[in-house]
Amino acid sequence: MIAEAGASVRGATRSSERISNLDVVRGVAVLGILTMNVVSFFLPIEAYSNISLPASQSALDQIVGAVGVVFFDQKFMGLFSMLFGAGIVLFAERAAARGQRVIRLSLWRNLLLFLIGLAHALVWDGDILMLYAICAPFVLLVRRWSPTAVFSLGVAILLFIPLVSLLVQSTVPESGAGLAEHWGVPGTMSDEVLLWVLLDAFGRALGMMFIGVAAYRSGFITGRWEPSRYRVAIAWNLPLGIGLGIVGVAWMAWHDYSAGVALAGSIPKTLGTLPMVAAYVSLISLWHRRAAGKPLDERLAAVGRMALTNYLSQTLIMTVLAATLLADASLGRLALVGLVVAVWLLQLWWSKAWLDRFRQGPAEWLWRAATYRTLRV
Repeated sequence: MIAEAGASVRGATRSSERISNLDVVRGVAVLGILTMNVVSFFLPIEAYSNISLPASQSALDQIVGAVGVVFFDQKFMGLFSMLFGAGIVLFAERAAARGQRVIRLSLWRNLLLFLIGLAHALVWDGDILMLYAICAPFVLLVRRWSPTAVFSLGVAILLFIPLVSLLVQSTVPESGAGLAEHWGVPGTMSDEVLLWVLLDAFGRALGMMFIGVAAYRSGFITGRWEPSRYRVAIAWNLPLGIGLGIVGVAWMAWHDYSAGVALAGSIPKTLGTLPMVAAYVSLISLWHRRAAGKPLDERLAAVGRMALTNYLSQTLIMTVLAATLLADASLGRLALVGLVVAVWLLQLWWSKAWLDRFRQGPAEWLWRAATYRTLRV
């Protein structure tokens, strides 16, 4: 989840109550999401979906774009969404244990998240918080389902998206009319493509949230699986996820990034998201077991504990840079990698420094204070 659910009485979750594996996974997720979001700050909007753009980019830039599709695009949003679903269940469990009205408190909390997202969207139109807040009531409805049932529902939703992609692709002419800024063609976006954009974003987020509920209840995302089970998950899911990502990139390149495959070409990437997320959680969980208490592990956990603050501050940093120091710069994808690493180092440093003095990040404090309508959080 973007910020850890749960609190002691009405305050921030104490160190002894935290699930360290969730903190570390969340830290990796919030850093990883910047790898794709950074594109929208410094490149034309269509460059996010169409990695052949801008036309002036170098061969190295194109390679970076392809690597992004295989290893990052949708994967870290999927991981974010899984964590959000798990966090809703965790928050509900802790609220119930304190005798609080779970549904009422959860809905109020996510209404506040929507308002935070709305304010964030005024700065940057790539906000994800509003979408998550809209999905939250659906997750509350299934939070008590068995892991198998809620996992199956999540997978069914994820499999439905490729069908919609194929159907909407059939409405797009070879000229690409109707794709507009999604693919970098002149004109306005058609109703069919707009519907696909909305269903794609909503379906992927909600599907992964449902899977996150199952991942929490089964102990997968909290690090409670045996190491051998995580190794098996990696052995099966990592090659599958990478393979599907490569197929997607190759398919697009074979067709010279034609508008005729703009939507259908995203299908392998979408299908590869869940295997890659499962592999990433498994890799992180195994690493955390060995690295617990070490400097990098502690810093990643700190980033995760301040995930909402770090997510919002990424936007602040990038928008300020884009409007000031880098306003006239022509940055390619390779240069953006250096910028991302610099922000990672900054957030790894300041998250630990802040939490050495305070129990929670500033955005987390504000959200909790508003949730419980008290400054004593």
